[in-house]
Amino acid sequence: MAKLSQPPLPPGYDDMSVAQMSDRIRAHKKYFGRRLVILGHHYQQDDVIQFADFTGDSLKLSQLAAQQAGAEFVVFCGVHFMAESADILTDDRVAIILPDLTAGCSMADMAELLDVEEAWRQLAAATSDKIIPITYVNSSADIKAFCGRQGGACCTSSNARRVLEWALAQGDKVLFMPDQHLGRNTAYAMGHPLETMALYDPHAVDGGLSPQQIRDARFILWKGYCSVHMMFTPEQCDDVRRTDPACKIIVHPECDWPVVQKADLAGSTEYIVKVINEAPEGSRWAVGTEINLVNRLAKQFAGRKLVRSLAGAQCLCSTMYRIDPKHLTWCLDELAAGRVVNRIRVENATRRDARVALQRMLDNVFAAPVGTK
Repeated sequence: MAKLSQPPLPPGYDDMSVAQMSDRIRAHKKYFGRRLVILGHHYQQDDVIQFADFTGDSLKLSQLAAQQAGAEFVVFCGVHFMAESADILTDDRVAIILPDLTAGCSMADMAELLDVEEAWRQLAAATSDKIIPITYVNSSADIKAFCGRQGGACCTSSNARRVLEWALAQGDKVLFMPDQHLGRNTAYAMGHPLETMALYDPHAVDGGLSPQQIRDARFILWKGYCSVHMMFTPEQCDDVRRTDPACKIIVHPECDWPVVQKADLAGSTEYIVKVINEAPEGSRWAVGTEINLVNRLAKQFAGRKLVRSLAGAQCLCSTMYRIDPKHLTWCLDELAAGRVVNRIRVENATRRDARVALQRMLDNVFAAPVGTK
């Protein structure tokens, strides 16, 4: 998929104060009423989240977009693949808008259709086993469509285990894209040893795998990752255990396998929010996920529960951060002037096949942790 570019904002937006932007956004929300829905992902910064009608992970927000019967415009304060999913799951009459077109996802970009099709040919040549392709929802629409055409499905970090169980009931092997860590952590939590997993590198000759390695593997994991969650390390877990033994560690399953093994709990952003919400007063939590969510939870429970980042560094999703109040103000100004800018549209054939994969994901929705101890 070609990378999208975002033109510079018109003059004036850089000079607007926070109060001016806030007043204008709220005025637009009042004017449009139920015709406009603003969605905010958990990793979005607070000065954007404050305007969101709904917050959540990508699955929850796409579902909510599809449920807004009176909405004509959905402004998705997330990243590109999320807006694509919302477009696939909503009616054609609903315009999905991404305030900044450069808000992408480096993990999603690690699985490109031509590379996946080449891998599929190689796998088919190496084994007669039935392979079910599964793509994490953090992927482009054309990868979702590929999985839909080939009898596979999408998954989220909330229902990865349920979808993998479904896939193994359909076939002999699973090709899991694009995040190797979610695939590895989920399969291991299901009781499959690491020896049953092979890593396919699209940049290596033959993916770096021999035909025998392909035949021996039950899970073929695409060599992709989330740059944010790769910032968490086993040493950080050890440091928490040494300096604050009463502190629980909860991480996202996009973290590396050794980190998940050292954590007390691993699960999706929705699961992390739920666990900390339900945790007893006075509990202490080191959280391995994007910093905006961690800081929001820390503020919410200040004085009642301690919530901090597992890492000392600011683990920020830089592409998500490109959605800011200036771009949100601009796209709503344009909308009020009768111009729909930055509309995300998935072409019909891709939309049809991707919807098949997404529907299989929705049929297997079951929010659960990847691993507990």
